[in-house]
Amino acid sequence: MKFYRGLASDHFDRQRFYNPGERLRGTGSVLQWMMNRKPGPWPKWIDEPLGAPPPERVTAERIRATFVGHSSVLIQTGGVNILCDPIWSMRASPLSWIGPRRHRAPGIRFEDLPPINVVLQSHDHYDHLDVPTQRRIVSQWQPKFAVPLGVRSRFEKHKISTVEKISELDWWQSQVISERLKITCVPARHFSGRGLRDRNKTLWCGYVIDGPAGVIYFAGDTGYGAHFGEIRRRFPQIRLAFLPIGAYLPQWFMGPVHMSPADAVRAHEELGAATSLAIHFGTFHLADDAEDQPARELREALSSRTQVNPFWILGTGEGRDIP
Repeated sequence: MKFYRGLASDHFDRQRFYNPGERLRGTGSVLQWMMNRKPGPWPKWIDEPLGAPPPERVTAERIRATFVGHSSVLIQTGGVNILCDPIWSMRASPLSWIGPRRHRAPGIRFEDLPPINVVLQSHDHYDHLDVPTQRRIVSQWQPKFAVPLGVRSRFEKHKISTVEKISELDWWQSQVISERLKITCVPARHFSGRGLRDRNKTLWCGYVIDGPAGVIYFAGDTGYGAHFGEIRRRFPQIRLAFLPIGAYLPQWFMGPVHMSPADAVRAHEELGAATSLAIHFGTFHLADDAEDQPARELREALSSRTQVNPFWILGTGEGRDIP
């Protein structure tokens, strides 16, 4: 597979992408974690009722957000339906019989989704870029895609979509996705790869959606960092932010690439988000935190603040109109 080639930047050395000012831990750290793991408990399966089917469209200045599960969210605004990091498969893996498996079903049946116009892909990890789900989406609706640098090659390899449907973006690059909506690819602190030999060959990112209803920020998968302050400087009035809170233990290992609940509260405040929603928890057991630990610790972190804008934890499949 041909990977991205381009000019060097503060996050690309012409071979691999990296987080500015930081190098990720190597194989030795991974082995140290694996040999000393103390994973918290997760139920084998969590049986919950499905959420109600979302509306067909949300128009004018309304925003409706539906938490499908993990980092999969449906954003409806300005007559456009946007899916972020969709995964309906039972495993976050290239194989159906091995790899991290779901501990709860997607909160919305795929068949109950409204017509999807745009898919935002934050990076290429299996729990975010799920090929079977993307194929179903393309077969059903042929939407537009936004992906970070290098990720188009993943789609081309699996013949998921046509090139003209995919906008491949670097940090701070923008793309108009409808008559009144624009997306901007924004920095995240993470890493990428789907195998043993492709580490950081593709970029990772978050997205800002800007339209008549205001600014929406989808953080994707990220550690805590200075990029939140820069995002606020460029987008000073964020109406809604989706912030990850799970897969953060042990913090010595996970901290550079995954936020803790306390980190997420700091990010929420630094962004100045009017409302934030928690994502990246409760579906796949990817680190050592227990199934209920991210939500519990988020509530504790919020309770220690005297004044803080709303930071919601939605149930899987729950949809809400954003104030």
